[in-house]
Amino acid sequence: MFKNHLRLLFIALLFLGNGVISQTLHQKTKLSSERLERYDNYLQKEIDEGRIAGAVTLIYKNDEQAHQKTLGYSDLDSKAPMKADQIFYIQSMTKPIITTAFMMLYEEGHFLLNDPVEKYLPWFKDLKVAVDPSKGIAGGTVPAKSKITIAMLLSHTSGLSHGIAAGKLEEEIRNAIYSPTHQTIESRIKAMVTMPLIGQPGEQWYYSASPDVLSLLIEYFSGMTTAEFLQKRLFDPLGMTDTGYNLNEEQASRMATLHTYNQEGKLVKAPRQTPTSGNTVFAGANALFSSAPDYAKFAQMLLNGGKWNGKQILSPKTIEIMTIDQIDGLYKAPGQGFGFGFAVMTDLADSNALGSEGTFYWSGAFCTYFFIDPKENLISIMMTQTAPFSGFYEQKMRQMVYQAIE
Repeated sequence: MFKNHLRLLFIALLFLGNGVISQTLHQKTKLSSERLERYDNYLQKEIDEGRIAGAVTLIYKNDEQAHQKTLGYSDLDSKAPMKADQIFYIQSMTKPIITTAFMMLYEEGHFLLNDPVEKYLPWFKDLKVAVDPSKGIAGGTVPAKSKITIAMLLSHTSGLSHGIAAGKLEEEIRNAIYSPTHQTIESRIKAMVTMPLIGQPGEQWYYSASPDVLSLLIEYFSGMTTAEFLQKRLFDPLGMTDTGYNLNEEQASRMATLHTYNQEGKLVKAPRQTPTSGNTVFAGANALFSSAPDYAKFAQMLLNGGKWNGKQILSPKTIEIMTIDQIDGLYKAPGQGFGFGFAVMTDLADSNALGSEGTFYWSGAFCTYFFIDPKENLISIMMTQTAPFSGFYEQKMRQMVYQAIE
């Protein structure tokens, strides 16, 4: 009997020890500076060969800055060098920020995730779904089978669209929601719901401007504009001094130029640059400016379980529900799912990439990227200002950062 007890105790200690060893290994892994030079050299080659003008990279490992590099130019014409505090239009990297702000209001009890949106915004009643999106509105509509819920907005399963893909209905949606006549986010959303949905609510994952609806709901629940709420509840507490919907004169002087490719495939200054002031449509889908150091503060807060400088910004349980797959296979990227505001690595083998299961991430249309890996206590950010979007540099960032772990 005594020997059996000893045997059981030994087995229990063995399993406990293995868990401690595994945890300690992750805590003690570090990044090789020598191997990270491969990342720098790769991006410099891309710059030298005219594929991007420049880039800022920033990596945090084990709660400390592990690597930072500025490469190339913020403006090709003037040959102005890229700077560490360069400001970028981060496009869809706005979405995780808006989602986080919205979930702060969830924690205050303003709504439930399964609440129908029409409970708060009555224009969402009696929505229609396109029969044939390729034919646009002219293709006919049918009634929506179910109501759009807040969880559907968060997970991009509402049937709403972004108006940025190809097709007749997408073009009609784009013209409706991005009209220059809109001076407020409410005006944009009212135009959005006059258009047919791209699919039945809850039946597909479709990348959408649903965070714009979240932005309007932030205003509804908080009594502030989204710009005011973000400033008071996120940017000021986190010290994100270069993030917002508009830039002052000094900040505008640090704004990276948007570059694109001409008909010959040469990288040139884009004919249309992003206005840095006068924005009154405080959107949730794509409207913020930020810098790599600022975004790193936001990312580190999430990696810290919602804590920053001793203050709990968001509960770790809320972050947990935001960063697990919420859509049960509807997200079509292999080995990946989608939570609330973030894509999530769910199966490393299926992803065919270096990384860790549980990593969450997103990107922006002008080639800005980030990922947060809780298992490795790792944050990586890369920012350029290049159109059109390519997921290529996101894949290369992961490859070159993970290969440097030792």
